[in-house]
Amino acid sequence: MEGTAAAPAAGTVLNALATGRGSAFAIDEYTTATVEVSTDDESVTGEVAGAPDADTRLVERCVEYVLDAHGGAVGTPPAVGGHVRTESEVPMASGLKSSSAAANATVMATLDALGATERMTREDMARLGVMAARDAGVTITGAFDDASASMLGGVTVTDNDADDLLARDEVDWDVLVWTPPEQSFSADADVERCRQIAPMARLVEDLALDGAYERAMTVNGLAFCAALQFDTEPLVEGLRHVEGVSLSGTAPSFTAVGDRDALEQVREYWAERPGTTLLTTTQTEGTHTV
Repeated sequence: MEGTAAAPAAGTVLNALATGRGSAFAIDEYTTATVEVSTDDESVTGEVAGAPDADTRLVERCVEYVLDAHGGAVGTPPAVGGHVRTESEVPMASGLKSSSAAANATVMATLDALGATERMTREDMARLGVMAARDAGVTITGAFDDASASMLGGVTVTDNDADDLLARDEVDWDVLVWTPPEQSFSADADVERCRQIAPMARLVEDLALDGAYERAMTVNGLAFCAALQFDTEPLVEGLRHVEGVSLSGTAPSFTAVGDRDALEQVREYWAERPGTTLLTTTQTEGTHTV
């Protein structure tokens, strides 16, 4: 019994490290998970395509949690184990929510393999992935902002301490992403420095809840570049042409949103930097079976 699902990556509107409140938006780049469940082998294993040494604890934990809750959905005997394989267009540890996308895709693919996708709401699927991420130690905040944006599509605002969805909106933006060659793991971020900019984070939250997402992104980017000690020059280059530009997650990627012609101009600046640029769009469908 096999299931497959694809989950979009996401960019940051508000980093939740300062206050526990966060906001993110889905983009049209995907992580795909294929899960095969077993009724006789109790082991749960995982692999990441093209990365044989990658840590697979998160996706394995997602499979385990779904099997614990819904393994009997396939009848008798119940599903007790499985294998998950993920493939991704999203570079790991780049600030583009690769972990949340992998968790979402794995949760939905496991439910798909069990014929049980209607047994959970999409919000609860995201919450299950967040629970697995906390258990696997790959997140500080729980990342319900990232998970909800990837699962539901569009832009979401969340209370990550309570795993509560505060708002969701559909946006139609072109999106430019610049990803430097280095990696940055969210679990290694300096949380104490981030908490010191809580007043700015609360301002960003107010802007996001008012629907001023682009302004919110830019304030977030300036504040968190300072807190996490990243260069603000990519923000300044972006602001020559667009209103919304930010550090994504705990870095190293930067995202800008706006008119495609304007983003093409920003791309000329960012393409001179080491790393890669990607011009894509927002995504409103969220995670889906394939």
